[in-house]
Amino acid sequence: MYRASQTIINDLVNTKLQVSFDWNKKHLYGKATITCKPHFYTTRSLTLDARGMDIKEVSMIGNNTKSKLNFAYLNDTLLIDLDRDYTRNETYTIYVDYIAKPDELKNKTTGVAITDDKGLYFINADGKDKNKPKQVWTQGETESSSVWFPTIDKPNMKTTQEIYITVDSNFVTLSNGALMSQQNNGDGTRTDYWKMSKPHAPYLFMMAVSEFAIVQDKWRNIPVNYYVDKEYEQYAKKIFGATPQMLEFFSTRLGVDYAWEKYSQVIAHDYVSGAMENTSATLHGEFVQTDSRQLLDNDQEDIIAHELFHQWFGDLVTCESWSNTPLNESFATYGEHLWREYKDGRDAGDDVGVGDLRAYLNESGRKQVNLIRFEYEVRDNMFDSHSYAKGGRVLHMLRKYVGDDAFFASLKEYLETNKYQAVEIHNLRLAFEKVTGEDLNWFFNQWFLDKGHPVLDITYNYVDSNHMQQITVKQLQDFSTTPLYKLPVDVDLYINGKAERHRITITKSEETFSVFSKTKPDLINFDAEKMLLCRKTDNHSPEEWQYMYYHAPLLLDRYEPLDQIGKTINPEHLKLKLYSMH
Repeated sequence: MYRASQTIINDLVNTKLQVSFDWNKKHLYGKATITCKPHFYTTRSLTLDARGMDIKEVSMIGNNTKSKLNFAYLNDTLLIDLDRDYTRNETYTIYVDYIAKPDELKNKTTGVAITDDKGLYFINADGKDKNKPKQVWTQGETESSSVWFPTIDKPNMKTTQEIYITVDSNFVTLSNGALMSQQNNGDGTRTDYWKMSKPHAPYLFMMAVSEFAIVQDKWRNIPVNYYVDKEYEQYAKKIFGATPQMLEFFSTRLGVDYAWEKYSQVIAHDYVSGAMENTSATLHGEFVQTDSRQLLDNDQEDIIAHELFHQWFGDLVTCESWSNTPLNESFATYGEHLWREYKDGRDAGDDVGVGDLRAYLNESGRKQVNLIRFEYEVRDNMFDSHSYAKGGRVLHMLRKYVGDDAFFASLKEYLETNKYQAVEIHNLRLAFEKVTGEDLNWFFNQWFLDKGHPVLDITYNYVDSNHMQQITVKQLQDFSTTPLYKLPVDVDLYINGKAERHRITITKSEETFSVFSKTKPDLINFDAEKMLLCRKTDNHSPEEWQYMYYHAPLLLDRYEPLDQIGKTINPEHLKLKLYSMH
């Protein structure tokens, strides 16, 4: 069982890389200049992750000189003896000359979201496949950046970055941050210098090399570029063209502007995942690259929004361990909901939510785990429908509970307080508590720090004698494995075509709520906002389901009655009733 804790001895300050490639051997030749400082305690050693490399030299850099250091390279770990003790008030700079050999590594990854951990990929390296471009690209998440450069390969590390990429002159390069210069070397090669001036995690470092077409766009004064195969150049803005509008929407809605020097998106062939939110330079699998006809059937805006929202949630503020992966992935998933809701209306956003609810409930049939998991078998197990789909629905419930103004004010507080830092789930809770003034431990404990979901049975009874509408709610989940939930929920009573909203809070395994109503309501719409993450049996009559379908306003108010066909409603009866209502 893997435990997520880690003792921090040294912090990264800046990472400068000089890289070139041997396409035939599928090797990277690298020189890393890494500036570090002790985290707190005085130290005279440094440990770096460096998987499957040949280490040629390790030296200390100071006063424009290099002095070699003693080191040991064991089990993909580079152990370096420094030249003296260093205190937390000092920095020091290490130089490592190395060769990365990704194709000689054994794949250790068994995940679904990321199917390979080679870190560095040479695609069609010999150029024999005429239907595929030659490419080099990287994939750092979870801890695979250390395949192509030595680093402290943990999500709670933050470092600024410089990278000099030497390639044949026909190639285009992309990396994090801004392109500072391009130097023609006079031998058919060129060296591009990319610089990321703001700190980010090593797993978010990236490179991509190919004969890309670059299609330029812009948001405010920030370059927004799309790197695609040349035959797709004419479609690039149709694929990615909503990106500037997304940047504006997310920046405005969050109250925190996009933080990085540029935003680029690039297509990778034979990619080992769907997409990756590398800071300022998202990498997409080739399935995103489509023509106009294909775009009529399916645009790629969900995945584009997902990776873009990561630039705030994951890149600007990063989970401090993979145990806290939902702080990255739940938000990115909810970013899809927010974008669709903004662009196409609430029904479109709710439709994304229905898909997420289904995905989680499907997975929950074979697996129920905490969203925040401090122990797990392998890191990649964190990238599941719990971290993505369930987490997105939990954020939606939190939004509906505190209200939109408080929800987005809390996200702004969370981002501004923790920018360029690593966080755990309690940082999010504290931001919401600071804004709302409410103790939210109950919400975070039951949804983030425990497993499962409510299983509800709802029945209704109208008492004529005192004009009270009774609503009885039973929680039927297994309490030996799943919590008894506190569930604040809105209930709408429909009387003479008008809805009266009441909020009830469920806290018991069985509870009856009474609401005054002069006449028997035509419908009691339990969870009127349709925000609960649960399985439920809502015991309406066929007439009440029909009333909901025609009178309640939300997508799920239409979906749920239709879902009852073949379950609790006789289809022939429903058809007759529906016909008679036209």
